[in-house]
Amino acid sequence: MNLIDELRWRGMFHDMMPGTDEQLQNHAPVSGYIGFDPTAASLHIGNLATIMLLVHLQRAGHRPVALVGGATGMIGDPSGKSAERNLLDETTLRANQAGIRAQLEKFLTFDDSPTGALVVNNYDWFKEFGFLQFLREVGKHLTVNYMMAKDSVKRRIGGNEDSGTDGISYTEFSYQLLQGYDFYHLYKELGVTLQMGASDQWGNITTGTELIRRMTGGEGKAYALTGQLITKADGTKYGKSETGTVWLNAAMTSPYQFYQFFLNAADADVPRLIRVFTLLTQPEIEALEAEHAQAPHLRTLQKALAQDVTIRVHGQQAYEAAVSASQVLFGGGDLASLDEATLLDVFAGSPQVEVPRAALAEQNVVGLLSEATGSSIFPSKGEARKMIQGGGVSLNREKATIEQQATDVPLLLNKYIVAQKGKKNYYLIKLTE
Repeated sequence: MNLIDELRWRGMFHDMMPGTDEQLQNHAPVSGYIGFDPTAASLHIGNLATIMLLVHLQRAGHRPVALVGGATGMIGDPSGKSAERNLLDETTLRANQAGIRAQLEKFLTFDDSPTGALVVNNYDWFKEFGFLQFLREVGKHLTVNYMMAKDSVKRRIGGNEDSGTDGISYTEFSYQLLQGYDFYHLYKELGVTLQMGASDQWGNITTGTELIRRMTGGEGKAYALTGQLITKADGTKYGKSETGTVWLNAAMTSPYQFYQFFLNAADADVPRLIRVFTLLTQPEIEALEAEHAQAPHLRTLQKALAQDVTIRVHGQQAYEAAVSASQVLFGGGDLASLDEATLLDVFAGSPQVEVPRAALAEQNVVGLLSEATGSSIFPSKGEARKMIQGGGVSLNREKATIEQQATDVPLLLNKYIVAQKGKKNYYLIKLTE
């Protein structure tokens, strides 16, 4: 396939240097790289959009190279930032790098073929590179004027309270020079001629192409390609949920939460998201869109998107467990089938109340659900009694009755009760010792 055409119809293409398309078509396989900043133990949804650039590069018959910034991660990229970032120690960075490589292996094919993916770490070539040597061999090739003209620097120069920035340190100012040298090193050692990234990386990437040109006496030719930043229909950044960043690591964002994030995508956003985050073809996506248009309430596009991405990130078994957990909340599935972590995930957005276990022996369910035990699901026993008599209260999916004793309610995992008030209001009661 033609990489540029593929990125264009998916809405992933933003910009490229002149000659990039011709390089890709006439010099296959082209080695192209993207840098990943190891400032967290996991990549996130925003990174996944960038990973997909490498995936499409490989599918188009080229060689993807993922650079984990073990050295540059110690400094921090000023692009898109208004303040200096906290610096991480080497031990933390090394652990983060290992986690990132494991995640990349889920998307890229690593083998010995000409298109087999590589992971490199720029700490390997910077750790013995002395400061004076770097200034002599690299720094002299770019002027301060050139570096200050970059948007990521201009936004931070002259920082003050009115501009919402606090200036830029020499450390972050030098970041583009380090990233530029990364490109030169990969160009020289591995024949990498293309760097890709999100649109906010254009300045750093073109610094690399310029550095290659100057350090090779004008003979070296390198290229740049950027993809669109993923935003919601309202222009806000994509990749955050109500509880924070959506990570690819199951320990940081559970498969259930991950699945729900995509399942809850707005109708206005999902046509773009399914193009960016899945490998479904154009005819397949258009067929899903036509089906979705006939019955939007069935969320056909969201389900296809959530299924595809969850399986690729977390596997088939985790996807099936996430679907089962979703059915528990929305389709009346078996609550007893959930383990504790999933149960807490499913009801993370519901009010959670604690009731002393000893209080159960003294109360019927009317008392359990009212101020008598401190749960305050109902403000008074009278209101609780009235709704229970009307059949509007369920405990662990079973209709409650006013004669029922609290100790007769079967417990989930020997300490939880799911109370449902009306059709949509859930509460998770946890018994405490």
